[in-house]
Amino acid sequence: MAKESMQDIKRRIKSVGSTKQITNAMELVSSSKLKKARKRLAKTEPYFLTVSRSIKDILATSRGISHPMLEKREVKNRCYIIVTSDRGLCGGYNVNIIKKVESDLESKENTKMITIGQKGRSHFNRRNYDVKGSFVNISEDPTFMDATQIGNMALKLYEKGEVDEVNIAYTQFKSTINHEPTILKLLPAESIAKEDTEGKRILTEYEPSPEVVLDYLIPKYIRSTIYGAMIESSASEQGARRMAMESATENAQEMIDDLNLKYNRARQAAITQEIAEIVGGAEALK
Repeated sequence: MAKESMQDIKRRIKSVGSTKQITNAMELVSSSKLKKARKRLAKTEPYFLTVSRSIKDILATSRGISHPMLEKREVKNRCYIIVTSDRGLCGGYNVNIIKKVESDLESKENTKMITIGQKGRSHFNRRNYDVKGSFVNISEDPTFMDATQIGNMALKLYEKGEVDEVNIAYTQFKSTINHEPTILKLLPAESIAKEDTEGKRILTEYEPSPEVVLDYLIPKYIRSTIYGAMIESSASEQGARRMAMESATENAQEMIDDLNLKYNRARQAAITQEIAEIVGGAEALK
């Protein structure tokens, strides 16, 4: 009985050891991908800031600008662009952003969604949300072309009047161990217009008009914001997966240590039993 128990423990130690090797390898892969994602994040920030600053400069130095993407509407229908992952094994990364969106929703009937990642698509399709578009297999390595397609879809919904507000839900990358689910309003882009214009002097003339320039810049701002959010989510996903795999590796090691202890105890019990049987047999022969 003790021998069978020892064999079972040895099989469990081997099984947990194999799992530990897999989680350790996944941790190393995620660490490498996280470094690349952080470099891409650092490169995208200057472009986004330049576009945003240009829009603010136009609004601050021009008077009487009227633009449909800046005007606040009565919100009857909302659109959410939701950034999740295509794969699991990343802790609470997907659950946290989905809970953030669902807590912000006022009504399922008045909500349209554009999902990024298979986890978000599966979750909201199962619950019969109005998913206007789904983009999969791009969460770990998004491109500006992907952001352009998503931005164009959201802009079309807004321009047609199908939605009165466009938000993007993504995971903001604070640090390697800190990732914050965030919802950012994209349209109407009224938040950009809230720049203090006092003391500003009109130094620039925009041809043919500031409105035409904004027609070009605001879509650029929307697409670059979506791209930046996708890059931040990509970095957050890899950070969350690295932490999850690191925790899993540590737990596997603890299990192996406990199993080794059980194995040694079982082995010691088997040896003690054999000695007792030998001594008992010797006594019986006297």
